[in-house]
Amino acid sequence: MDHYLLLMTEPDRFKPCPICGKPADAKLTPFCSPRCADVDLNRWLVGVYAIPVEEDEDAGDAEAAAEQLRDRKA
Repeated sequence: MDHYLLLMTEPDRFKPCPICGKPADAKLTPFCSPRCADVDLNRWLVGVYAIPVEEDEDAGDAEAAAEQLRDRKA
């Protein structure tokens, strides 16, 4: 069986820890230890895993329209 297919069909407990590569602990899946889970959480909190977003030209128009509506209500 192809290695990639094996990883896709096997449960997460057989996949390596995404932080250090050691086998995952069933209690902490997908991590191997509380330390690796904390490292991953910290990466999310400080923005390492941030998804870059490109603004559409239409988004600027929508914001301008929303601002005009707020001005009318005031």
